[in-house]
Amino acid sequence: MHSLTEQPPAGGNVAGIHRPDIGRNLGNGRQPADRPDGTDHRDWIAAGGGASPPRHRANGDAVVIDGLSKRYGQRAAVDNLSFTVPAGSVAGLIGPNGAGKTTLMAILLGLVHPSAGTGTVLGQRLDQPARYVGRVGGLIEGPAFHPGVSGIDNLRSLAVLGGHDQEPIPSLIDLVGLTGRGDDKYSSYSMGMKQRLGIAAALLGDPELVILDEPTNGLDPVGMQDIRRLIGEIADGGRTVIVSSHLLGELEQVCDWLIVIDRGGLKYLGAPEQLAGTEALVLRTADPAHLPVLRSMVASTGLPTDITDGELVVTLTLPAAGDRHAAQDGAGPGYGDDRGDDPVDPAALAAEINRRAHAAGIVLSELHHRRADLEARYLDLVSRDDAGSSSTAITDPPSPPPRPTTSRDGVSP
Repeated sequence: MHSLTEQPPAGGNVAGIHRPDIGRNLGNGRQPADRPDGTDHRDWIAAGGGASPPRHRANGDAVVIDGLSKRYGQRAAVDNLSFTVPAGSVAGLIGPNGAGKTTLMAILLGLVHPSAGTGTVLGQRLDQPARYVGRVGGLIEGPAFHPGVSGIDNLRSLAVLGGHDQEPIPSLIDLVGLTGRGDDKYSSYSMGMKQRLGIAAALLGDPELVILDEPTNGLDPVGMQDIRRLIGEIADGGRTVIVSSHLLGELEQVCDWLIVIDRGGLKYLGAPEQLAGTEALVLRTADPAHLPVLRSMVASTGLPTDITDGELVVTLTLPAAGDRHAAQDGAGPGYGDDRGDDPVDPAALAAEINRRAHAAGIVLSELHHRRADLEARYLDLVSRDDAGSSSTAITDPPSPPPRPTTSRDGVSP
């Protein structure tokens, strides 16, 4: 149970906190906007690629926070925090235990009053939560339900209190993976099942914004996979999702926007791939004298290259158009063309480099894909001393990047 004692405003749908004053959801009425990704692979790579399908997004920012602080005596739980959450994104609120994540979420839900700062949630002022909490669903510090009542009846009670339609409840039970268990008493549920029911309660009334506080906490790996998949399905319905965790690895597969905080302050704001840095192919030749020849050959892709410690490192993202000529001396044909700052298929590129090296009589003794280490970058951010660190915030993005489509773990029926 949540221990915060400040009184919540009327309206809202928060599982994990008893809310007899839950208000009626007014619906979202959003019109998603097409946003083509437009990514294409190099003609130089024989495997080729193609444009990604357009993704549907709501316009603008669902949450805008400016200079937010919350103090308890001399302790700052949230300290001058500013960030945005693009509408339609899955935003991961990441930070170690005690970083201020739950306090921040409670402020967004109108459960705690900030000491300073301004902001908007769904276009409404943060200091007037009654205007927006009816369009927000939340799960804070674990679900709270009557143990002697079935899962479905618990949801029905919340729907009656909130003035929500009860008809979608069976569909919500199916969505969260509780098919066949909805009529069982809540006391018989495992921890993972209780988390799922809490998420179902947060979805009553079809909210535009869903806030989930560490929904994978205490779950086994299978349960974590289930919740990650569920978060993806919730977001695919057009909602904005803010989900917190102290472990980046739990969320990096499903989040397309990251807010990293520590000791109440912002450490990073932006896309996961920007936090991780760039990926690269690393090559060695049996004859070190062949490295410059190989570099000239690879330069025709337009990708930045560097020879360091007997290795050829090929960065797998094109630099901005204006920086390409300066990034590498003696770049081959096509290096200055305007093809955007998009990633390359590493497998296709590696295969083509290998083929061309063989045709030129160059023997490769090593060829591997060096992946960006997102977890290491995160740990570096939150382990720095405050006096010597600075925020790497990326502010005012025009739109969120596409959500990852390579891996969302499945939900067990």
